[in-house]
Amino acid sequence: MNNLTRFYQSSLGKKYIMAVTGFALFVFVIIHMLGNLQIFVGQDAINSYAEFLKATPALLWSVRAGLFLVAVLHIVSALQLARMNRAARPAKYEENKVVAAGLASQTILFSGLIILAFVVYHLLHFTVGVTHPELLQLRDPKGRHDVYRMMILAFSNIGISVFYIVSMGLLLLHLSHGVSSLFQSLGLRRKNLARGIDRFARVSALVIFLGNCAIVIAVLMGYIK
Repeated sequence: MNNLTRFYQSSLGKKYIMAVTGFALFVFVIIHMLGNLQIFVGQDAINSYAEFLKATPALLWSVRAGLFLVAVLHIVSALQLARMNRAARPAKYEENKVVAAGLASQTILFSGLIILAFVVYHLLHFTVGVTHPELLQLRDPKGRHDVYRMMILAFSNIGISVFYIVSMGLLLLHLSHGVSSLFQSLGLRRKNLARGIDRFARVSALVIFLGNCAIVIAVLMGYIK
């Protein structure tokens, strides 16, 4: 236990935890996007998918609890690592680093915190129904929760849609650097693979951005109604 505690308290341990939890969240974001994209197939498809997820509440909430724990570990490790890095580096080094670093790496902590705010709102909006409880009362002709109609009503609000698109833009920045960094933290980044890993990070982040924003734009443009 002492060895485990010392490992967690070290910067290397925090980087490793950030990498593992970051990868888990990255996979979840992709699965979540693919599920939501079923809105383009039609009302029955996405409502059936939602009904399937809710068929075993114990499993669903266990997964949600696990994701919550993973997210907390990722955020706490990131904040603690940022504090350790600031304490260890002289001001001049920081200035030189900012000049050399790209936008994604410079804003990764900030973008992560804004994404956290978005996730909290997203859960209050679509999952818990605190902000718009009437959306959870929607039913389709088969008596299922009408997720299709819920998404249309939500993204017909220009304010919600703009916030969603901006958040996806920040997620794009966050993933384009974070996915590349996790390979390095796990010791999987090799010199001959570096360019391919960076390209994979940028392309996958862009695909997630376009996939999620396509839903919002399709609703706003009236293609989904």
